[in-house]
Amino acid sequence: MKKIIFLLLTFFGFSVQASSVLSMKERSVLIDSILEQRFNDVLPQIMEREGIDMWVLMSREYNEDPVLKTMLPSTWISARRHTMLVIFNPMNGQPLERLAVARYAVGSLFKKAWDKEAQPDQWQALKHIIEARNPSKIAINTSDAFALADGMTSTEHEKFMGVLSNELKSRVVSGERLAIGWLETRSDLEMQYYPVLTQIGHSLIATAFSNEVITPNVTTTDDVVWWLRDQTRALGLTNWFHPTVSIQRQDNDVFDQITAFSKRPGENIIRPGDLIHVDFGITYLRLNTDQQQHAYVLKPGEKDAPASLKKALKLGNQLQDILTSNFKVGRTGNAILSRSRQQAIEQGISPAIYTHPLGFHGHAAGPTIGMWDAQEGVPIQGDYPMFAQTAYSIELNAASFIEEWNKEIRIMLEEDAFFDGEKVMYLDGRQTEFHLIHPAKKQ
Repeated sequence: MKKIIFLLLTFFGFSVQASSVLSMKERSVLIDSILEQRFNDVLPQIMEREGIDMWVLMSREYNEDPVLKTMLPSTWISARRHTMLVIFNPMNGQPLERLAVARYAVGSLFKKAWDKEAQPDQWQALKHIIEARNPSKIAINTSDAFALADGMTSTEHEKFMGVLSNELKSRVVSGERLAIGWLETRSDLEMQYYPVLTQIGHSLIATAFSNEVITPNVTTTDDVVWWLRDQTRALGLTNWFHPTVSIQRQDNDVFDQITAFSKRPGENIIRPGDLIHVDFGITYLRLNTDQQQHAYVLKPGEKDAPASLKKALKLGNQLQDILTSNFKVGRTGNAILSRSRQQAIEQGISPAIYTHPLGFHGHAAGPTIGMWDAQEGVPIQGDYPMFAQTAYSIELNAASFIEEWNKEIRIMLEEDAFFDGEKVMYLDGRQTEFHLIHPAKKQ
């Protein structure tokens, strides 16, 4: 079944009407418009904030720097030959100069700045461009701690440093914070469309967690997983990870983090009385979602989920509120984690918080706010500060003891949100009630 999703969303004063997922041609135009706005409005501010006046990025075909890949035009699936990009900020309010030291111009985004016939050596051409602009700091993508900011290969680094004069070598710095800033900061145009993407994810989950897809005592968790994969493709979208669907029920199984996050069983028949969980993410317009929700399978005669489970869900929502209330510009991921855990415990909640930035990547650049196996904090990545105009996957779980099951369960929630520097806003709301699946009708 392929659903056409009709959306009318208002976000930050913008109305977005989408009668269906955009065609590939329409997406191409939009992606390039987003890129142009990011180069004009987002990047200059970040370069000035970090005190960098030149950024050099490079990639060989099929071995793309993850940052450079986000800068390629929509019609470029990968870098070509050896693509070298130079971004120079002349300051004084002048626009960025964007140059491609490559055989080709990079669409309309980077002007071709190398004539191979006049200068056969690409590295020497790059050197001359740098010398002519005489930058104070030359940022390159090297980083010990942040993989997404470590895109320059060892070969490229060796050749790059080898071609520079000693004076220019002394000006080369890690572009770690510049790369993270570029990746984590969302533009106005992106934020017009991000809610649409989130709504699509919610719509697919809602259908997956309904009797349209699930027949109790027949459908397996793996059936639901592959339905989500098929429907994502039917809409012309992709998944950035394989979905998982898992069950908590009245049995002797004890919740285990390893099983929950990496070894969930595939073939598991969904039965009345089950609490079902999904972890699902899609990619569209080079942006990603990451969502987790729950459904309850009604037993014959039941009209709603048990009160104990509904109370557990409210505790999960309460933990979300505690976490997002601690978002503050300049506060590190570890500080947010520590404050939120302390407040949650004081309010009688058993918390686990593992929230991460969201954007060009599912597990994106920015401050790490806990990991499921590092509730004491995460060195370096967790010490990165929070900035405005950033998106996050609010991911966490709250433990609750269910008396009638005589066991502890986890309400595992994940919803996508935007932080504007003052407040956190969910892009398409959040789950506050269970999806309900009704008993199978007798034949």
